[in-house]
Amino acid sequence: MINKKIVFLFSALLIMFSSCKEADKKQAIAQDTSEGFVANPVIIEKREVVTLPIGSDGPDFKLPNLKGEFMSLKDFEDAEVLVLIFTCNHCPTSQAYETRMIEFTKEYKDKGVAVVAINSASPLGLMYAEHSWSDVGDSYEDMKVRAKHRGFNFPYLYDGDLQEASLAYGAMATPHIFILDKERKLRYQGRIDADQKQGVGKSEDLIQAVEEILAGKEVTNPTTKSIGCSTKWSWKVENSKAIDEEWAKREVILNEIDNEGVKELLVNNTEKLKLINVWATWCGPCVREFPDLVKLQRMYGKKDFQFVSLSVDKMEIKDKVSKFLKEEQAAVENYIYSQDDLYELVELVDPNWSGALPYTLLVEPGGEKVYAYQGPFDMLELRRAIVDHDLIRRYR
Repeated sequence: MINKKIVFLFSALLIMFSSCKEADKKQAIAQDTSEGFVANPVIIEKREVVTLPIGSDGPDFKLPNLKGEFMSLKDFEDAEVLVLIFTCNHCPTSQAYETRMIEFTKEYKDKGVAVVAINSASPLGLMYAEHSWSDVGDSYEDMKVRAKHRGFNFPYLYDGDLQEASLAYGAMATPHIFILDKERKLRYQGRIDADQKQGVGKSEDLIQAVEEILAGKEVTNPTTKSIGCSTKWSWKVENSKAIDEEWAKREVILNEIDNEGVKELLVNNTEKLKLINVWATWCGPCVREFPDLVKLQRMYGKKDFQFVSLSVDKMEIKDKVSKFLKEEQAAVENYIYSQDDLYELVELVDPNWSGALPYTLLVEPGGEKVYAYQGPFDMLELRRAIVDHDLIRRYR
């Protein structure tokens, strides 16, 4: 006869397991642990997003800053005015406003005004091509990189797991600002100013609204349009999946190239910034970093950018090289060096190159080398070299 205690214990374990499986999605989001905050974006159900009406109470939130500390409205209770800026990393309009956000914060920090930036984008809803204006994406770790690089002087909070704050306020674009008074009533929502170009606007709309609130006046123009990238809701992941499937179907071709072809490649008689990577299947670092190079084509390929791979594997294993490229979905311009003297190739590519693989270089139209690196490259450094080039640009 089975022991009743064993049956009871087994049943209890089954119930516990079932409860865990059925737990609400909110239990899946990242928590503040002893090791710090760990992001865990999830797909939320598609819904209508409505912007918070003027006069409404500002919805509270509990979001992590870049130190992994959760912050809410209470953390800014001493501020007479609270400016919430829903923004992100990837959007060129958001990037164009970063300097203005920094300057405004510096000017008003001692006037009773607190500024808080909230990244409203879900990393899941961001397609590769939407990275084309930035060196980083919109993950929590990417936020740390952007904030340090730009010198943010305001809290930058992450809302990418469930996007609850972004939904509560109805942040439609990036940037989209919401200004709350001392009682945390919404007094203004919309744009920072009327010019989305880098270095042009002076935060006129933001400043006017804040000054009027500080003076105890009604805001003259409490609602304005906010032009920028649409908020990347996590349910947009379906768009990314469709594009991934389309990319996977593209034909992958491996062409042979001789010394004359290499010379022509390096002259770059195109209007594109050309990224050339010299690699081999027997080179461990080459194989490890190759997928990231393909991603660069997917990120910047809609602009004047082209990734070219040049294999120095022996011609006898061309089929093996071709197989590798197909596995990596390398639907880019691929070559395999067809001549025997690799030292001659090294001199052709760059006399300053010792010959160690991989070797990566950026070539402008006309053949000017603007970036060259021997060995495994720093992806962030390479992305910045690409996006900060005049042919690509991080601002519209």
